[in-house]
Parts: sequence; structure tokens; C-alpha cells
Amino acid sequence: MSNPELVETNAAVPEQAATMEAGNSMARANQRTVDFMFGAQKLMLEEMIFVGSEILERSQIEMHLFSEFYSKMAAAHSVKDIRTMYEECGKHQIEFMRRDCDRLFKHGEWIIDAAVGLLKIHSLNG
Repeated sequence: MSNPELVETNAAVPEQAATMEAGNSMARANQRTVDFMFGAQKLMLEEMIFVGSEILERSQIEMHLFSEFYSKMAAAHSVKDIRTMYEECGKHQIEFMRRDCDRLFKHGEWIIDAAVGLLKIHSLNG
């Protein structure tokens, strides 16, 4: 003889376990999604801060180069002095552009590495 209530209780246990496992799986997926979104948001905020500081730094450097050019132009008293001044200022401008491009290239590498790292972390957790 078997008790019908006991049979129903035993049948409900696997269903509860499956429901709890599905709930845990959904909670882990939601947590990964939230972590990914916060990581992406952090990356975007860092990028905005970088762009703002780059614009400020570039403006300061450009103002310095312009004031240097202006003072050299004021000090030039002959065609030879003006030609020398243009050569020096041109070299400074080219050097500035080279350093600026190097810095932006390194930052691009950093962004790619950060994005790949963000994706890699979340794909490993999945």
C-alpha cells in the first residue's frame, strides 16, 4: 500500500529542483548582464574623461606653439630670420603631431584591449 500524498510529494521534488536551477541560471545570466553593462558604462566614462583631458591638453599645447610662433615672428627682422623661424616652428609642429599620433595610437590599443578584456571576462563567466 502506498500513500497518494507521499507519491505527489516525491513527484513535486524534481519539479522544484528544476525550477530552482532555472531560477539560479536566470539570476547568474542577469548578474553577468548587469556586470557587462556596468563595465561598458565604466569604459565609456573613462573614454569621455580621456577625451576631455586630451582636448584641454591639446589646446594648451597649441596655445603655447602659437605664442612661440608669435614671439619669434615679432623678433624676426629679416627674410632670413623669417625663413629660419618658419623652419623651426614647422619642426615643432611636426614633432607635436608625431607625439599626438603616437599617444592616440597607444590609447586606441588600450581601448581595444579593455573592450576585449571586458568581452573575455563575460564570455568566461557564461
